[in-house]
Amino acid sequence: MSRVFTVRRSIDIGVTPEVAYQAVSRPEDMGRWSPENRGTTGAAPVGPAVPGTSFVGRNKRGRFRWVTRCTVTVAEPGSRFAFRVHAIGARRPRLRGPIATWEYRFEATDHGTRVTETWTDDRRAWPDLAAQVFDRIVTRGQTFADFQIRNIDRTLQNLQRELERANAA
Repeated sequence: MSRVFTVRRSIDIGVTPEVAYQAVSRPEDMGRWSPENRGTTGAAPVGPAVPGTSFVGRNKRGRFRWVTRCTVTVAEPGSRFAFRVHAIGARRPRLRGPIATWEYRFEATDHGTRVTETWTDDRRAWPDLAAQVFDRIVTRGQTFADFQIRNIDRTLQNLQRELERANAA
């Protein structure tokens, strides 16, 4: 089976693209929606990030915890937000190299915004067999693509629930 390098999922949320963008472009808040990310640590920026902004993301999967160094690559208010993950480690992101890219697109609809979250596996230099073995160990038997589908769906559902509740209040 060949590796899947990109997973993309969408959800419609009853808010404007600007409101959805403002939420997603704040890396420190991502832990409120993601089943794996726990926000940021250290000198993370507060508020919407701009291109070049670097932050350390905190993550947890089961009993395992790790941090990642990320850099914002695109910040187009109401339209698109993206960052790349380029270092990882247990307490400090020391192991450098291409890991993943995350992108969010915001498209106005008749009832709000279609938010599309995309994960791209940037570990292109890894041999397929090495990636498959590693992925199945750290995801408890899944490929990273299958694992990310579930995570992205949960993230988008949580984002939708929070933003629509706030919009209704």
